[in-house]
Amino acid sequence: MNAVIDEISLALQQGKAKIVKELVEAALAEGIPAGEILENGLLAGMDIIAEKFKLNEVYVPEVLIAARAMSTGTAVLKPYLAESGAKSVGKAILGTVKGDLHDIGKNLVRMMFEGKGIEVVDLGVDVPPEKFVEAFREESPDIVALSALLTTTMGEMKNTVRAFSDAGLRDRVVIMVGGAPITNDFCESIGADIYAADAASAANAAKQAILARRGV
Repeated sequence: MNAVIDEISLALQQGKAKIVKELVEAALAEGIPAGEILENGLLAGMDIIAEKFKLNEVYVPEVLIAARAMSTGTAVLKPYLAESGAKSVGKAILGTVKGDLHDIGKNLVRMMFEGKGIEVVDLGVDVPPEKFVEAFREESPDIVALSALLTTTMGEMKNTVRAFSDAGLRDRVVIMVGGAPITNDFCESIGADIYAADAASAANAAKQAILARRGV
């Protein structure tokens, strides 16, 4: 692999946004395809961070600065990726359910999704079931991911799953749930499809589900 690609991955893992930007520009100047820089440099670096996060080798601050470095790099690549017709792996809608204003976990999941090449539509916090359904109709995502930190808002996950059923859309959507009080048993009890214990696992499961849906 080209040395500059390895340097991009390493700089991203260290959260050095300015250096990532310079290295991405240098790689483009060398004629390295934008898709290769994204896949083998930025996404590969974020994969390593995600794995380290899962193993408690790095923590939230390190993930945040790595994600910022990745955003800096992808901003440089964006016009080149559009030009080359590069496509994202898939699309996800993400939000913290109604009555819950916590967003740190949701934001980590968003970063991990983006690190897997998944386009994310972030609906924010305190999102009612009908807003998830409306966004699904507008965006046609592969995954709808629901976050909750409070035990008192877990019921809104069930309400959201029911809202998709009532709208006649349940068989068209993969619903993922996660957050501190959520368990796999709860996921199954409300009729959701995927439970993820942490942000890195969520991103891996989402990518697998998208590829499976697309027959890859």
